[in-house]
Amino acid sequence: MKSTGTIGILTGGGDVPGLNSVIKSVVYRASEMGRPVVGIRKGWEGLTHLDPTEETDTRYIRLLTRENTRAIDRSGGTVLHTSRTNPLRIKKNKLPASVPRAELEKLTRDGETYDLTPVVVRNLERLGIGCLVVIGGDDTLGFAKTLNSAGFPLIAIPKTMDNDVRGTEYCVGFSTAITRAKELVTRQRTTLGSHERIGIFRIFGRDAGFTALYTAYVTSARCVIPEYPFDLDMLTGLLVEDKRNNPSNYAFVIASEGAVWRGQKAEDFGEADAYGHRKKVDVGHALAEILRQRTGEETMTSDLTYDLRSGDPDAVDQVVATTFANLALDLIASNVSGQMVAVREGRYAHTALPDPALGPRTVDVGKLYNTERYRPHYTKKLGDPLFLISA
Repeated sequence: MKSTGTIGILTGGGDVPGLNSVIKSVVYRASEMGRPVVGIRKGWEGLTHLDPTEETDTRYIRLLTRENTRAIDRSGGTVLHTSRTNPLRIKKNKLPASVPRAELEKLTRDGETYDLTPVVVRNLERLGIGCLVVIGGDDTLGFAKTLNSAGFPLIAIPKTMDNDVRGTEYCVGFSTAITRAKELVTRQRTTLGSHERIGIFRIFGRDAGFTALYTAYVTSARCVIPEYPFDLDMLTGLLVEDKRNNPSNYAFVIASEGAVWRGQKAEDFGEADAYGHRKKVDVGHALAEILRQRTGEETMTSDLTYDLRSGDPDAVDQVVATTFANLALDLIASNVSGQMVAVREGRYAHTALPDPALGPRTVDVGKLYNTERYRPHYTKKLGDPLFLISA
């Protein structure tokens, strides 16, 4: 890796609070090192669809400076925008017009999709980028590993509300998601109590239940998670018990989007995205109707998903985002590449890029989840990392 030259940065996948704090901190630290920073817009799409015939393709390239990033950490989202583009699987009808037919013929393809990894490498080299900072979750970092294996130097920064990237105990966006979920649940408890209902709060978490588990932890709630199919009879009984024992005569449960009850298959619907993911059938509405039929009680379902990823970051995410950015630049300054910054055993660290073949990190049910009460475990935490589970 070149010890001088331009640093590239991109954000991929779903947006989370804290991305702009990472971007600003990378730019500020790089400026102290005398290295310019180029922002790649729209994630991997920016490096597959960039027009190499243009001197500067402003659709996808943005020069980042201290001046134009000075205040971006005060807001949520990502100023670089994002996409779910997967360069390994670009469909025919989404191929960039800028790639010549002769070059397309040389690319690996399966009849339906093309692998544009060589195009990404070519565009990075044409931009004079010596190292790329990739901010993303499992999918975005999965291609980062492919790109690094192809010989291009990069450093990864994990972000996702689901907190399920392998190799780290914490991902940017997670604390804000829990903080915001707590606020929303607390606010809506007044409606549950006023109408004496059973509430189901649906939260992101396709494969891992960390977000639901931690929201339950701070709201003293029941929760159901993808890692442990729940028993409908048991959950119904627990919620009826909660409602009966509550002076305001209501109860509620936090449900991960990927949670299922025993005997149920996790149903998907809609067209698969570039990484093969389809939307999950809404467990919140399905569970609310079943509970209404079983108990005769009124139910209320509330989808908290997108509220959790919108807006500005909380203090924890701003601190972690800023620190992760500076760790990444420490590594770049030391000519280290092919690593992901991380939190391990409660300490800042760096580790190997996550292997996409292993899938996401999941909840250790035996350690963290009370399968008899459908609650988090609150005891025996002495010596545990801050975020409850070792990476």
